[in-house]
Amino acid sequence: MRAAILREYGNEPEVVEIDRPHLPNDSVMVEVHAAAINPIDWIIMAGHMQQMLPYALPWTIGYDVSGVVVEVGSDAAGIAVGDEVFARADGMQAGTMAEFAALKATDLAIKPGNITHAEAAGVPLAGLTAWQALFDKGGLKEGQRVLIHAGSGGVGTLAIQFAKNAGAWVASTASVANQDLVERLGVDQFVDYKTERFEDAVEACDLVFDMVGGDTLERSFDVVKPGGTIVSIKGEAPEGLAAERGVSFHAFFMQPNGDQLSDIASLITGGAVEPVLDSTYPLDDVAEAYRFAESGGPSGKVAIAIR
Repeated sequence: MRAAILREYGNEPEVVEIDRPHLPNDSVMVEVHAAAINPIDWIIMAGHMQQMLPYALPWTIGYDVSGVVVEVGSDAAGIAVGDEVFARADGMQAGTMAEFAALKATDLAIKPGNITHAEAAGVPLAGLTAWQALFDKGGLKEGQRVLIHAGSGGVGTLAIQFAKNAGAWVASTASVANQDLVERLGVDQFVDYKTERFEDAVEACDLVFDMVGGDTLERSFDVVKPGGTIVSIKGEAPEGLAAERGVSFHAFFMQPNGDQLSDIASLITGGAVEPVLDSTYPLDDVAEAYRFAESGGPSGKVAIAIR
């Protein structure tokens, strides 16, 4: 099968012919129609996570996938041949930018019928990150005030919609070029991060969802009210700051979860949430797609069309 692989750390991906993956008993074989790019991909390709994720090279890249089930393992339940599914591959089963991918049945959800495979491929990692940050870690409830940083990105566009659907008041930072997008998604207050200091524009938030880190994360403590929560996917806060301000702080990594992905699929099917797809590249142009994604130019997700 054709697949996008990383031959050496620090290199761009290349498309080659490799063997179809082995199918574990708890997994299903998916004929991949589309995959999607995530920041974790280029972090891994640069060699920064070798101890946490010791992939053997050459490594087939990609975590997000949408496609059709063509084979079911003997212990896999709830999925049948012919089902259209989408998922975020778990751990060592990464490798979705290929014509076939083996994925745990418990990580899969049925793809919403009202979106394309390219749109669906961009949902799992970003959607589960937003879901777990807002609800599992942030405990977001109806009527609360939430600030979402980087609202025009893959995670941010879904986080805005999840929060609004839950009945929250939502502010979001983004560039003015993406103001129309985030306002269309439902934000109550737009903050141009290039010209405004968000801590001066927004106040008394119950929850801040940080996807930037560094100075942005530290300044977020000036926005959240005592008893509130800050959740970050970009590292730890300065030691002692959360206790000093009387707030809760959580840094976390998203975990694949087929049940939560099914809940997200229901919102998409019902029209409450729409995936934001910036662009789609053919598999042969995967290196160019990564250069574009890493440039910070996309609004929403960048997908790779396999079929």
